[in-house]
Amino acid sequence: MNLKKNMSIITAVAVLQAFTVGSASAQTVDQGEAAVVTPAKVESVEVMKKEQPLTENEVKIKSSTSSKAESTVKDTEASKSAVVETTPATENDPAAVDQAATTNESEEGTANQEGTAEDDMTPATPATPAQVEQQPATGNSTTGTLGGDLTLYMNSNKMEQDGKSYLAGQPMTVKNGVSYVAIRALVDRVGYGVKYDNKTKETIIISGDNELRFQTNSKVYTVNGESRTMKGPAYQQKNTFMVPLTSITQALNISYKVNQSAKTVVLNLHKKPVASFVISQKEIFAGDTVDYVTSYSSPNGLEITSERWTGRQDSFDQAGTYTISYQVQDSNGQWSDPYSVTIQVLQPNLPPVAMFTTDKDQYKMGEKITYLDQSTDDEGKIEKTVWDNNPLAFFEPGPQTVTLTVTDNHGATDTYSKVINITNETLYNFSDFNLLFTPVGQKFTFNGGEVTSMEKVPYTYRDEASLLIRSNSPETVNTEGIVYQESSSGQTRFMIHHVNNTGKRVKMYVIATNNNPYPAVFEQQNMGFAGPTPFATVAGKLSIDKWFKSIQTGADQKKEYFEPGESKLILTELNKTPMKEGQVISLYSDAFSDYSLDYNVILVEENKDPFEALPTLPVLDRDGVHNRGTYPNATRVITYDQQVGATPARLPLGDNASDPNLVGTDPMAYTDASNAGNFGVLYKITLSNVAPRTLISFNPRGGKYFGVALVNGQVVQIVDGSLSINTSSEQSVLYRTGSSSESVTILFSAAPGSNLPVNLLFTPLPMEK
Repeated sequence: MNLKKNMSIITAVAVLQAFTVGSASAQTVDQGEAAVVTPAKVESVEVMKKEQPLTENEVKIKSSTSSKAESTVKDTEASKSAVVETTPATENDPAAVDQAATTNESEEGTANQEGTAEDDMTPATPATPAQVEQQPATGNSTTGTLGGDLTLYMNSNKMEQDGKSYLAGQPMTVKNGVSYVAIRALVDRVGYGVKYDNKTKETIIISGDNELRFQTNSKVYTVNGESRTMKGPAYQQKNTFMVPLTSITQALNISYKVNQSAKTVVLNLHKKPVASFVISQKEIFAGDTVDYVTSYSSPNGLEITSERWTGRQDSFDQAGTYTISYQVQDSNGQWSDPYSVTIQVLQPNLPPVAMFTTDKDQYKMGEKITYLDQSTDDEGKIEKTVWDNNPLAFFEPGPQTVTLTVTDNHGATDTYSKVINITNETLYNFSDFNLLFTPVGQKFTFNGGEVTSMEKVPYTYRDEASLLIRSNSPETVNTEGIVYQESSSGQTRFMIHHVNNTGKRVKMYVIATNNNPYPAVFEQQNMGFAGPTPFATVAGKLSIDKWFKSIQTGADQKKEYFEPGESKLILTELNKTPMKEGQVISLYSDAFSDYSLDYNVILVEENKDPFEALPTLPVLDRDGVHNRGTYPNATRVITYDQQVGATPARLPLGDNASDPNLVGTDPMAYTDASNAGNFGVLYKITLSNVAPRTLISFNPRGGKYFGVALVNGQVVQIVDGSLSINTSSEQSVLYRTGSSSESVTILFSAAPGSNLPVNLLFTPLPMEK
């Protein structure tokens, strides 16, 4: 009987409160039409009082009475509010929310006194935020359903969503210029969870991975553990927990519009989930299994519960164009917009066909073999060709199997092998064959001990005015700083070669400053830059290669104009790409300035402004191994008019004997400097009378060499591809003269990262058979 009596009391109170709230809103409610309140999700809530007052009602309004009720509500609001000037709707302006909604302060003042102080929030206190909702008898938590846009009415407890009206426990009100809303009413409508922490006395809102925590009478709240400050403190009024509206909209990124003439705030809750996908294969062939990689998310943090495809197939039997669409659905039943991808399914790839022929099937030892690659591909895209056992000649008798493997642009391969027979007869020995037939840009082995006994070409040289600025020490830079400083006018050559060992991503710059009282012009004449790369020899070779090509084409010419006192970056290829730890850069460039300019070569962290950093940078010391310095006369002109090549001969470079080192200064160490190896020197060699049938080759004497030369205007690799010439018992072919004497010009400069000295060899060719 007592239980029945208590339930009757609760029912009566609920009906009375619904009636009272409805009257306050000038809204007649048909109790038969009243919808059941959907409670917010409540977790870990200690409810100490079983008979909780009903603080919020959801009321379904018939269309026939909707306009009348709305009119009455507006009239009531107008009697409570100050006059508001009609303005266009304002989007996401927190001040607009607070300024547009005004409330009678005398009405609010008394009510505000009913808020429970934070210190008094014990489990036995009836007005604790823990009473936002009592869990159903089953013990299961429930969550509000996220619908469409939610309209809040200023100075009213009316809310509208999806054509239905709802009544909040307290009206949206302004207190000290701040707009407050009933937190329970808001979270019910936007689909968030709510709970109360008895230990911290905090009301908690859960939205996906986001967590908001509020305390009574405090302006401070937390968003995912980060403290933020609200415009006003949270408080309680008649068992309803009130918070500033903007604290929730800003924390959860809810957009809204304020309509001051209608006195509404519309929260945009239409946040669809987002779906996308990619197909991992770069190319799709008919019959191949297609690999779909999906991605999806919910802006509201909701679980994705379903997906659907249009046009998807695990494999496509026919070639053609196909459009595939993908959608996902969140736990509130809302579907994402379709994400579509159009693919081209290709005909099944046919592998390439490897094939080659030789000009004969049987050869003598030392007889040149001609290989003719006849491989084909249906798309004409063979991207890789690998030969096995295909020398230009064999020097042992017996059968030899030669194999060719080709790969197309889809990775398909094919291999073909052919057996050729080598007889016991000899046409050329190993040495004569290599002298005659090794292609330009390729190397062969020989008896390197014979080189020192060859006659030296007794050349002389003259110098062309060109100042070399060689920045190469410390080669490995361990800290930020100035690696070189110098002033120069007229013809200047820059050689810069450094390794980053700072442990950071850095950039190198060259800053030029005009400290003259008159304008100056800087002309970049050419540019050879390589890097960043982990390989010093690669950077050195590529920088020389690009420098020679730039000299030929003139494509890298540019001018910079300097006003008095002005600083600018020059040689900007150097600072385009940051250097990672262990990477190398290498630069060669010729330039001219009409007046003296001051140059600073610096290395700093990639995000630093080089001009701001320069005054604070230290001048770095030499490393004691590599060379730096300023050297005049850096272009060496060698002209030799006597015949060369009739007998074996050599022309040494970089040996500090026949070719003396340049002598200069280290301006930062205030000392003399000797340019060991003559790196940075450009040699212009003219051999006016090279004998008929002479091989000109390159032979390193100091160790591994990886570079290029310019022979008769053509760039010649000192060993093609990624190979280097490694020992003094190897030579690389540069040029062969024909049946008559020739004049040959060679431009050479030592590649950074390689070793000097080197020799140019001149060897008479044997007679052909």
